[in-house]
Amino acid sequence: MVVSGKNISKVSLRMRRGEKPVSIVVTEAVQVESLDLDAQGIARLQPNAEEAAQGQSGKVIFIQGALPTERVTYTITQDKARFSKAKVLDIIKPAVFRAQPKCKAFGVCGGCTMQHLDIRAQIAMKQRVLEDDLQRIAKLKPQEILRPMGGPAWEYRHRARLSAVNRSIKKGTVLIGFHEGKSSYVADMTACEILPKHVSDLLPKMRQLVMGLSIVDRMPQIEVAVGEPEDPLSDDPKKNKPVTALVFRNLKPLTGADEQLLREFADAHQVWIWLQPKGIETVAPFYPETGKLCYRLPEFEIEMPFKPADFTQVNHMMNRSLVSRAIRLLEAKDTDRVLDLFCGIGNFTLPLARRAKHVLGIEGLASLTTRAQENAQHNGLIDKASFMQSDLFLVSTETIASWGKADRWLMDPPREGAIEICKALADLHAQSSQLLPERIVYVSCNPKTLARDAEILCHQAAYVLSAAGIVNMFPHTSHVESMAVFDLVKPKTEIN
Repeated sequence: MVVSGKNISKVSLRMRRGEKPVSIVVTEAVQVESLDLDAQGIARLQPNAEEAAQGQSGKVIFIQGALPTERVTYTITQDKARFSKAKVLDIIKPAVFRAQPKCKAFGVCGGCTMQHLDIRAQIAMKQRVLEDDLQRIAKLKPQEILRPMGGPAWEYRHRARLSAVNRSIKKGTVLIGFHEGKSSYVADMTACEILPKHVSDLLPKMRQLVMGLSIVDRMPQIEVAVGEPEDPLSDDPKKNKPVTALVFRNLKPLTGADEQLLREFADAHQVWIWLQPKGIETVAPFYPETGKLCYRLPEFEIEMPFKPADFTQVNHMMNRSLVSRAIRLLEAKDTDRVLDLFCGIGNFTLPLARRAKHVLGIEGLASLTTRAQENAQHNGLIDKASFMQSDLFLVSTETIASWGKADRWLMDPPREGAIEICKALADLHAQSSQLLPERIVYVSCNPKTLARDAEILCHQAAYVLSAAGIVNMFPHTSHVESMAVFDLVKPKTEIN
């Protein structure tokens, strides 16, 4: 069926449960105006007579695979009253910043939706998202736009959660990989360009391994964690190669034959196998029984041991740059006491301890504060860094008072942001408290919650947004990592 672009708004194609997806070819080309964070091109049709009479604008078309400035034809896959979703059919006029996707699973796997967009354009788009959110939500414009931070575009992902699905009946194999876009289905992929090559090469071999297990239907997940080489300068190949841990989520006990298969796989591919029979607390090494996962921050002479279940940044190279910039922007002196909120295993805390007089790291999970304390001991910083557990989503002025005075704060919250902390700072400002830090460096993984928190800090707590910029921690994805600097505006002293 072929429908013209002028008449498409009259077609009713609402999908019901159990119905097959619609497929309506539109041969009249449209101009793509912009791009959303799902990497869908956005075009707008001219309003028909009825819409124009009612003062309405034309229908919006979200077109998968289309880029701004392009003229395309498309196939509608879902139609609603005010918008349609579609896939690009033909590109009449390609964008100058269009790129050739590197991954064979592009368009099926939901992990890297922006591979068809030049990496420089990806960075520019993410910077625009950050600035737009700050302006729209917080009514703020940074005094300085920080230079965007970029790094390796491929083979950067050192942590991943792979799903495993037994498809022996229909496919004759097990599928191991990431989910398809906005779907519970696992993509049929045998390689991944953002995983380290040695991990990508293991994907077909992991299929064979899981197929051979007696619990093939009860092994739904494989967690990957890659650490730096034990000794990069060693001549021993076991020490100068990255350490790779695979955590198998076994919902049933392994048989003796299963265990032997896992040991043989570990020996053949030089990986460290862990098992997780129940909750996250049950993650434990299986074979070999000992090993070492770590990443390093050479600028600060820090080595960070971690376990596969610990939260760590997935991009080791970008993490080095992130930590370096954050600490440089914080401007901590050797006389300063510093707070590191949402400290995790000490990613920022320990480098800060190399610069400041003392750093208090605060985290909500006791297991993470324990790991951070161990890492402080490992790096000889036990006297300059301490850690405490506190629910950072339940913070009051009294909570902040219990932390003690610190002129420098670093915050690295999850996607939910740090709204309760910001509200408490606003309350302290209303009380003319001396507990307000002079500078806050806020590391964000969600520009919308950053903007929300910035609105509170700048409009209710007497801070200014001194600087902000993005960190391209996850190339080819819609994830926007950013950093912002807030400075306290000190009241002017009266001159008699």
